[in-house]
Amino acid sequence: MYLNNIIEAIGNTPLVKLNKVTDGIKGTVLAKVEYFNPGNSVKDRMALKMVEDAEQAGLLKPGGTIIEGTSGNTGMGLALAAIAKGYKCIFTMSDKQSKEKQDILRAVGAEVIVCPTNVAPDDPRSYYSVARKLNQEIPNSIYPNQYDNPSNSAAHYETTGPELWAQTEGKITHYACGVGTGGTICGTAKYLKEQNPAIVTVGLDTYGSVFKKYKETGIFDENEIYPYKTEGIGEDILPKNVNFDLIDLFIKVTDKDAAIMTRRLAKEEGLFVGWSCGSAVYGALEYAKEHLKEDDTMVIVLPDHGTRYLGKIYNDDWMREQGWL
Repeated sequence: MYLNNIIEAIGNTPLVKLNKVTDGIKGTVLAKVEYFNPGNSVKDRMALKMVEDAEQAGLLKPGGTIIEGTSGNTGMGLALAAIAKGYKCIFTMSDKQSKEKQDILRAVGAEVIVCPTNVAPDDPRSYYSVARKLNQEIPNSIYPNQYDNPSNSAAHYETTGPELWAQTEGKITHYACGVGTGGTICGTAKYLKEQNPAIVTVGLDTYGSVFKKYKETGIFDENEIYPYKTEGIGEDILPKNVNFDLIDLFIKVTDKDAAIMTRRLAKEEGLFVGWSCGSAVYGALEYAKEHLKEDDTMVIVLPDHGTRYLGKIYNDDWMREQGWL
């Protein structure tokens, strides 16, 4: 048996029990290890779905160009789909993203444009604005816009949700996931809650992001927005893929707690994962300490791989510079 191309390897990632970092916690805590996707992240799923839906809608034609703003992982998924299907890619990224992410995207043939982080989303220099402008200027191009594109959530409704339900034999009681574009958490939660409305969905947010306060008060508070270091979760906008009705609560995690937990997952569980994976596990376990019971089963999504962060959280010198080691 063989696959016809690399994108056929997307999905059906393993569910792995956490044993050491969960010491003292009741119930079973499982990790959905998404770095087993060929692009080493959960974003492969929705990247392929966005491309295929654009093809079916007649928006993406042969020889076309895919233009997207990405923190790295969505770009990788789109690049793999583009290679298999014969498209070009241009990605805009904020300058806080690791150099590894930029280099990886260039390695798979994409053009990468780095934009400043500390500007408003509607500033013409922001990575959102630059991507939109390029889409307007370049013929036969699409701007999938992972933040608002319903194909993002649909990919997880169609794949991640059913996988978790089958892998836990319907025993899942709690689902925890970092929130950035909202596609992974909300598409999966929609499917799971249709199977069992009692499943609790825990969203992991970061300090400097608007999600938690908006969920609790309905207020978009610009005072909540400030620069943070964690990559891949949190937002200074409200993406259409974030359906707050599907997320029962949010927990915020600091950059430091996330980084230290990420390193613990590598050393104690053998899971060499990315920074937002540490955010997800730290926040989910904070919730689990108080709420999980013996018969409960919690699943935490681990979105990506540690190779994206070798120059940062897996670099002792960098960690010392932050005062975290």
